[in-house]
Amino acid sequence: MALLIILITFFVIILATSQPCQTPDDFVAATSPGHIIIGGLFAIHEKMLYSEDYPRRPQIQKCVGFEISNFLQTLAMIHSIEMINNSTLLPGIKLGYEIYDTCTEVTVAMAAALRFLSKFNCSREIVEFKCDYSSYMPRVKAVIGAGYSEITMAVSRMLSLQLMPQVSYESTAEILSDKIRFPSFLRTVPSDFYQTKAMANLIQKSEWNWIGIITTDDDYGRLALDTFAIQAAANNVCIAFKEVLPAFLSDSTIEVKINHTLEKIIAEAHVNVIVVFLRQFHVFSLFSKAIEKNINKIWIASDNWSTATKITTITDVTKVGKVVGFTFRRGNMSSFHSFLQNLNMLPSDNNKPLHEYAMLLSAFANVKDSDLSQCIFNHSQETSAYKAHETIGKNFFMRNEFLWDYTEPGLIRSIQLAVFALGYAIRDLCQARDCQNSNAFQPWEQIQSKCSKECSPGQMKKSTRSQHICCYECVNCPENHYSNQTDMDHCLLCNNETHWAPVRSSTCFAKEVEYLSWNDSLAILLLVLSLLGIMFVLVIGIIFTRNLNTPVVKSSGGLMVCYVILLGHFLNFASTGFFIGEPQDFTCKTRQTLFGVSFTLCVSCILMKSLKILLAFSLDPKLQNFLKCLYKPIPIIFTCTGIQVVICTLWLIFAAPAVEENVSLPRVIILECEEGSILAFGIMLGYIAILAFICFIFAFKGRKLPENYNEAKFITFGMLIYFIAWITFIPIYATTFGKYLPAVEIIVILISNYGILCCTFIPKCYVILCKQETNTKSAFLEMIYSYSSHCAGGLIMSHVSLDATNSNITMTNPSSSGKPAAWQISKDLQAQALARICRENSTNISKGLSRKRVSSI
Repeated sequence: MALLIILITFFVIILATSQPCQTPDDFVAATSPGHIIIGGLFAIHEKMLYSEDYPRRPQIQKCVGFEISNFLQTLAMIHSIEMINNSTLLPGIKLGYEIYDTCTEVTVAMAAALRFLSKFNCSREIVEFKCDYSSYMPRVKAVIGAGYSEITMAVSRMLSLQLMPQVSYESTAEILSDKIRFPSFLRTVPSDFYQTKAMANLIQKSEWNWIGIITTDDDYGRLALDTFAIQAAANNVCIAFKEVLPAFLSDSTIEVKINHTLEKIIAEAHVNVIVVFLRQFHVFSLFSKAIEKNINKIWIASDNWSTATKITTITDVTKVGKVVGFTFRRGNMSSFHSFLQNLNMLPSDNNKPLHEYAMLLSAFANVKDSDLSQCIFNHSQETSAYKAHETIGKNFFMRNEFLWDYTEPGLIRSIQLAVFALGYAIRDLCQARDCQNSNAFQPWEQIQSKCSKECSPGQMKKSTRSQHICCYECVNCPENHYSNQTDMDHCLLCNNETHWAPVRSSTCFAKEVEYLSWNDSLAILLLVLSLLGIMFVLVIGIIFTRNLNTPVVKSSGGLMVCYVILLGHFLNFASTGFFIGEPQDFTCKTRQTLFGVSFTLCVSCILMKSLKILLAFSLDPKLQNFLKCLYKPIPIIFTCTGIQVVICTLWLIFAAPAVEENVSLPRVIILECEEGSILAFGIMLGYIAILAFICFIFAFKGRKLPENYNEAKFITFGMLIYFIAWITFIPIYATTFGKYLPAVEIIVILISNYGILCCTFIPKCYVILCKQETNTKSAFLEMIYSYSSHCAGGLIMSHVSLDATNSNITMTNPSSSGKPAAWQISKDLQAQALARICRENSTNISKGLSRKRVSSI
C-alpha cells in the first residue's frame, strides 16, 4: 500500500511539472486581499523546465527544485505584512500581497513585473502605454524583491517606467546604487562594495596574497569580481585564477564547468584561499564534487551562501576545509519563530508554495531532517492532489523545527525591514488621505515618503529603539566632524592638524594660520613703544654728546660708557621687532640671542658703574682695597657679556629655536617660535638676573649719596623694576597660549628696558636741562665737600668713642700730585693725640676725602 502511494505521488509530480500555466492567476504563488497590495518576487524554485517542442513557443513553463530557504523568505514577507495588519501602524487599513515565483529566471520575473504594472481593477490584464504615468494606477503599490541581482536589475528597469518602488532584501550588486539607471530601486542590505572591501581586508590582515576567485556568469558575478579585483589590488593581493560558472541550473554545461574549476584548483597547488561569489545550488554541487576529489582549502563565502543551512547538510562537508563568511546583520527572530510554530493553523487556499511544501512533506514523512531538504529539492512540484488537511497539519506539527533550522536570520531581517519600510511610507501618505480607497495615492509617491526625514549634510543617522534601520533620528555632527551626503550613517572626522569643522558641518575648513602680525593692534602699539624707546635713546645720546665736558656726563663714566649703555638699550628695543611678524627660522634664532646679549651688555656696564660708585664713596679700607682689585671696567664688561655670548652660541648649536606649527587649538594653527631648549632659555635669563642682582647689591650699598648725585639710588630702582617685571613674566609666560605669547615677552622687555633707561639717564638729563647751575665744577665740588664733611664728622665722632689705647686711625691726605696718600697713628698714641687730630685736622680730612671722591669719580 505504501509503495502504491509513493508511485501515485511521483506520477502526480511528473504530470504536474509537464503542464504549463493556463491563466494569469495560475502564475500567482500566494495572494491575500487588502486595501493596498504589495508585490513580492521570490525564487521559490531554482529551475524552470524548458519545452522540447520545436519551434519553441513563448510559454511560461513549470518550475522544479523547491528551495526550502527561499520558501521561508516568502513566509517572512507574509509574516511581516500580518504583523503590520495586527498593529496600530496602519489603523483601518489592511495590506494585501501578491507573491510570484521567479523560478530563478529573468523571463519569469519579467512576466511577473508586467502583471505588477497592469492596470488596477481592470477585467483585462493590460499595461497601458502612456507618456505620463503620474496618474496611472497599477495593480500593486510596491514590490519586495527580487533576491538575485541579475533578476533585480531586469525587473527594476521595467518598474522604473512607472517609478514603482522596488525594495530588495538580498540584491547587493554595486551598480544598483546608480539612481540614474535604477531610480526607484531601494534595498535593505549594503552593496557589494563594502563586502568586497571587507574580504580584501580580511585576506590582507591574514597575510594571504595568492588567491583564486569563483563567480557566476551574470551581472552580479561579474560586478562582484571587478569590484573585488580593485579592492584586492589596493591591498597588495594577487589573483591566481578567475573561474566563472553558468548562472542558472538550466544551463547544460554547468557540470562540465564545475569539474573544470576543480581541476584548476588542483593544478594551482599554491592557492589555498578561494573567494566564492556563487549561489547556494552552485556551492552545493561544487563542494560535493570537491569532497570526492579530496580538495581542502580555505573558502571565503559571500553573503549569498555564507549562512545557508543547505550547505551544512552535505555529507562530510568538513573535508572541504574552512569556510569564512560574510553575512547580513541579524535581528530579533522570536516573532518569526512563533509564526513558524503555528504555520499549520494558517489558511492555505491562496498559498500554492505552502500547499506544495505540505504535499512534499507528506510524501517524505519518513525521511530524516538531514536528507529532507535535498529530497524536496529533487522531487518538487507546483500543484498536486493534496492529502487530507488533517494529515498535512500533523506533518507540519512534526516538522516545524525543520523549517526553523533552515532559516537565515540575516535575510529574514532584511525582508522584515523592507516590508516595514513600505509600511511606514504608506502611513505617512495616508495621514491626510483615505487609504481604504485603493486609488488614494500612486506608487511613485512612496519614493518621497520615508519612516524618518532625510538627514541633511552636516547630520548623521542615529538608530532609535525600533529594530528597523529605516527609522532613525537625525543628529548634528559634533565639532571637527562633517557629513557631505544625505542620510550618512556616521560623521567623518576632519584632519585635526590642518582642518576643523563647526557643529553640523558639511565640509572641513582649513585652519587659519595665526601669528602676531604687523597689522595687529597690539603689535602696532608695542612697535610704537619700541620706536619711542629708540627715539628716546637717540635723544639721550645727543644730549650727552652736546654736554660732553659737564660734571654730570663725566661722573656717568664718560661718553664712551654712556654710548655702550645706550647701544645696549637700542638693541633691546630693536630686538622686539623680531618677535612680530610671521616666524622664520632666522627671526626665531635672532630675537632671543639679540635680546640676551644686548641686555647683558647694558647690565654689565651698569654693574661696572655701581662698582665704581661704591669704590669712590667707601670709607672701609679693606672693602676699598678689595674693590680696587676688582674694578677693571673693560675686562668686567667683556667677561660678563662674553659669558652670555657663549651661552647663546651653545644654545644655537645644540638646540636652536625653530618655527613650529601649534595645532592644538581647534580652529587655528599658531605659527610660533619653539625655543628649542627651555633649559637654555632659562640659563640665559637666569644669568642676566644674577648680574642684575649683583648690580642691585652694589647700588644698594651706595644708595646714601649726595641728593644731587644719587645715581646709585636710581640704579637700585631700575634693578627693582627689572626684577618685578621678569618675576611677573614667568607665570604669565607659562600660562599664556596663542599668538599673543610673543607679546608677553615684548612687554616685559619694554618694561625692564624703559625702567633701567629712565632710572639711569632721566635724572642726569633733568640736571643737564633743568638745573644747569648744579652742573658745574664748583657746584659739584661743593656738593662733594659738604657730603664728605658730614661723613668725616661722623667718622671722628665714631672714633672718639673708641678706647684710646686700642685705636687705629687710617686717614688719607692728598699728595703733591693730587693722588691719595695714607698716614697712620700708631697703636701706642694716647687719647690726647686723637683729640688733637679731631680738633685740628677735621677740615683737612674733609678736604682730603672730597678730593679723593672727585678723583675717583
